[in-house]
Amino acid sequence: MAGISFAWLSNKSHLFLNTTFLFLLCFYLTTLFQSPTTQLQFQSTSPTSTTTSIQHNIAQESCQVLQIYKSSQAKCEYLKSTTLCESEGYIDYLWLFYCVCGGYPALGYTLLIFWLIVLFYLLGNTAADYFCYSLESLSCHLKLSPALAGVTLLSLGNGAPDVFAGIVSFIGAGKAELGINSILGGAFFVSCFVSGLISMFVAPQEVLIHKKSFIRDVCFLLFSLVSLLVILIIGKINIWGAISFTLLYVVYVLVVWACHFMSEKNKEESLFTNDPILPTSRTLVSNGCEENPQLSEPLLSDNENEPDPIEEKKRFGWVCSLKTLVWVFELPLSLPRRLTIPLVSNERWSKPFAIASVTLAPIFLSALWSSQESQMGRKMLIAIYIAGASLGIVLGILVYLTTHRRHPPRKFLFPWLAGGFLMSVVWSYIIAEELVALLVSLGNIAGVNTSILGLTVLAWGNSIGDLIANFTLAMKAGPDGTQFAISGCYAGPVFNTLVGLGSSLVFSSWKEYPSSYSIPKDSTLYQTVGFLVGGLLWALLILPRKGMRLNRTFGVGLLSIYLCFLCLRLTEAIWSLK
Repeated sequence: MAGISFAWLSNKSHLFLNTTFLFLLCFYLTTLFQSPTTQLQFQSTSPTSTTTSIQHNIAQESCQVLQIYKSSQAKCEYLKSTTLCESEGYIDYLWLFYCVCGGYPALGYTLLIFWLIVLFYLLGNTAADYFCYSLESLSCHLKLSPALAGVTLLSLGNGAPDVFAGIVSFIGAGKAELGINSILGGAFFVSCFVSGLISMFVAPQEVLIHKKSFIRDVCFLLFSLVSLLVILIIGKINIWGAISFTLLYVVYVLVVWACHFMSEKNKEESLFTNDPILPTSRTLVSNGCEENPQLSEPLLSDNENEPDPIEEKKRFGWVCSLKTLVWVFELPLSLPRRLTIPLVSNERWSKPFAIASVTLAPIFLSALWSSQESQMGRKMLIAIYIAGASLGIVLGILVYLTTHRRHPPRKFLFPWLAGGFLMSVVWSYIIAEELVALLVSLGNIAGVNTSILGLTVLAWGNSIGDLIANFTLAMKAGPDGTQFAISGCYAGPVFNTLVGLGSSLVFSSWKEYPSSYSIPKDSTLYQTVGFLVGGLLWALLILPRKGMRLNRTFGVGLLSIYLCFLCLRLTEAIWSLK
C-alpha cells in the first residue's frame, strides 16, 4: 500500500497537515507549561473517596471503568489515582481530553481527530518516501527476479503500515484484539469493498482477469484464513506454531516463483506472462533496475507537474516567497525524519543531509533505547549516549570525506540502503505505536470496544491508499491496470494476514516462551472471518462462471457482503453502548 498510498495528496493537503501539526504541538506545549507538574502527579495523587470505593470493587478492570464517572473532573481525578489508564504512547491523551479540555469536549474530540489524521499521514508518508524506496532499491541491488520482488520486498513495502500497527497492538499496547481486527478488517475492506467497487466501474468494459493468478491468490487467502480460524478456536499458540503460520507466506512465494518460472520456460506470448502481483505506480516489477529511471524518484514527488523552466523565470518574486513559506511550514513533519534517515536518491541527494543523517541516527537510536528502559542506571544511560554520539561522529566524518556534493555514492550502497531501511522501520514503529495508543484512548473516551476501532478506523486508515491506488489503476491504466488492481486486492491481504499477523504472533509467543501465548477471546472475530470467507467464496464462484470477466453481479455481491457485515458490527457496537 505504501508505495502510492499518499500520492493523491496535493501540496495544499501537505500544507494543511503541517499547519495542523504545528497548531497541535503548540497547544500541547502550552498545556505543559501552564501545568508543568500535572503529568508528574499521575502516580502520586491520592484518589478521592469516590474513586477509592469504586476501585476496591473493580481493581482489576480495564480503563473502561472511566465510563462510570459522569463529569470530566471526576474522570480526571480517577486518571490521577490509577495506573490502569496509562498511555502506551508518548502523549497521555486521556489527560489531555479530561484534565485539559474537560470543559470543552468538542475541542478535545477535534484535537484528537486532527492528530489521528496527522498520524495516519505520517505512517503512510514514511512508508512511501523512505521505507518503500529502501526496499525497492535493495531489490535492485540484490537483483531479485520480478516475481520474487513482487511478493517479498514490494509486498512488505505495501503492507508496512498494517504490519507495524499489528505488531505494536500485540506487543506495545497489549491490545491483541485491536491488531487482529485491524488486519482482518483491512483484508476484508480491500478484498471485498475495493475489488467490488472496481468491478462496478469497469463492468461495461468486460475486462478479462487472468484465471490462474486469481484462483491462486484467492485460494491461498482462504487457506490463510482457515489456518487463522483454527488458531482462534484453539485459543493459544506457541512459538513454533506462530513461526509455521508465518512461514506459510514462504510457501506462497515459492508457488508464485514456480508459476513465473514455468511461464518464462514455456515462453508464453500472452498479456499475462509477467503474472502481476501487486499494484504499483512504478515499473520495478516488470522492468529491470537499469531500465527504470524512476527508481530513485521520491514516491510522493510532483515531478510530472513541474512547470516549464522558461515560464518559471517569468514568475514574480512573491511566488518565491510563498514557496519559501510553504517549505518552512512543511519542515516540522519532514525535517526530523530527513535528518535521521539516510537517502541515496539522485533527485533527493544532499551531502549536508547525508552527513546529518548518519551522525544523528545513532544518537536518535540511543535516546530511543534509553527511553524504553526505565530501570537503567545513570552510568548506563551515559554510556549509551556516549557510544551513540561517538559512532555518529565517526560515521559523519567518514561520509564527509568519501562522498561528493553533486551526486550520491556509486559504490558500497548496501550500508546506505540497510541504514535507510533500519531507520525507516524505527520511525514507522514509533508512529504506529502512537497511532495505536491514540485509538485505544479514543475507545476509552467513547466507551467503544477497541476491536471495532481496529476493524473500522485503523483498517480504513491503513487501506485508504489501496482503495485510491487500485481504483486509479483500474480506471486509467486500461485492462493491464485492472489486472494489477484485482491482483493487489487479494495478494496484498495474503501478506498482511500471514506476515503482519504472523509476525505479531511470533513476537507475542516469544515473550511467553516456553509457555503458549493465549489469544484474547473475541467472539466477533468469528463473524469477521466468516463474512470474509463468504466474500472470497463468492468471488471464486461468480467470476469463473462469468468467463473471468468483471461484471456488476460480481461487484454488487462483494459490496453487499461487506456492507451487511459492517451494519451488523456497528449495530452490535451501538447496542453495547446502550
